[in-house]
Amino acid sequence: MSVPSSASSTSNGTKRGGRGLTILLGVVLLCVVAAAVILGRGGFGGAGGSGEQADGPRGFGKPGVTQVQGVIGSEKRGYFEDPDVVKRLEELGYRVSFSTAGSRQIATGIDIAAQDFVFPSSAPATQKVREQVSGANAEFPFFSPMAVASWQTIADILVEQGVVTENNGSYVLDVAKYVDLAQSGTRWRELSDAFPSPRNVQIRSTDIRTSNSAAMYLSILAWEFQQRDPARADDVGYLVEEISPFFTGQGYSESSSSGPFSEYLSQGMGAAPMVMVYEAQYIGEQMSPTSRIRDDMVLFQLSPTVLANHGIVGISPEGKELARLLTTDPELQQLAARHGFRPATSGSLADEMAMQGLQPPADYVNSIDPPNYDRLEQLIDGVGMRYGTLAPQPKHEEEEQ
Repeated sequence: MSVPSSASSTSNGTKRGGRGLTILLGVVLLCVVAAAVILGRGGFGGAGGSGEQADGPRGFGKPGVTQVQGVIGSEKRGYFEDPDVVKRLEELGYRVSFSTAGSRQIATGIDIAAQDFVFPSSAPATQKVREQVSGANAEFPFFSPMAVASWQTIADILVEQGVVTENNGSYVLDVAKYVDLAQSGTRWRELSDAFPSPRNVQIRSTDIRTSNSAAMYLSILAWEFQQRDPARADDVGYLVEEISPFFTGQGYSESSSSGPFSEYLSQGMGAAPMVMVYEAQYIGEQMSPTSRIRDDMVLFQLSPTVLANHGIVGISPEGKELARLLTTDPELQQLAARHGFRPATSGSLADEMAMQGLQPPADYVNSIDPPNYDRLEQLIDGVGMRYGTLAPQPKHEEEEQ
């Protein structure tokens, strides 16, 4: 049977129309992909350089906001995740994405050139980063003295021993007198029936092989033993010999400063009579809406102390501008105080605490500079070798500081 010519014409037209529709859909799809690529690279007419337009995941977001990527010490996570900090940075034109690492790892174990900025927790680590990046600059937006989280009962015992002094409810621990007491092997139960613990009098810290807070504690001890024997102040072997028992005598040590502090908050005086902390840890917790600081908890300032000076190193132009803003913008400075840090250029930790009805911390009595990075690493390596089989070499985990 012959097929009508009209039917044949309709069939051929359908084929031609199908090919045309396929081509049209292909063109539309290519346009969508091209637009996505352009937006992912900063949008139409967006800022160039290493910064990207973003609001959330890197490479996607609102126009006019430059995305910067960096690595920070995790003790600053709460600050960068604070909605008020995020809002203020966006008002200033920036959105921050970050990963976290310990200060020692930031200084030696990451691809710094792939970042817009890095933000370790100490001046020695900041110094090491700057040595590796030509043209990098460093700003120090805020800092935190090292301190000791303790208890009213312990404060009373140590005041009686002359190791701690009290002034209007603020406490200061004399490092030299503490060292003498700790080296004597005295147990808490020998000092007072108020705390009949068989534990030796010793400040608990983190693992010196991983934690920056432990490195800051080591810096204080190194200074003390240098003062005791100035002729051997540069003798690494002597310093390691004197310092090691303050770490190895603790038994198992956490790799992150969040560990001992969490035990202090949750397990009480029996588990953690004295814990080396950053002042910002304690005060930040104190100002938290869900604070676990109790009335019988106290904070000892140290004499001398060392400052954990948080240094942000700008790598790209955008990273350098972020560092400048964190240091100079009054609102960002005051928001740092909300998280327990002492702002460097403006704002006030004391004012922030007073607004919450809290007694501001005493000013640290005196501070010392930590050793430079290379000397600090020599001391850390030396003490770390003394751990022996007491504890395995910890992994490079995310650390508080």
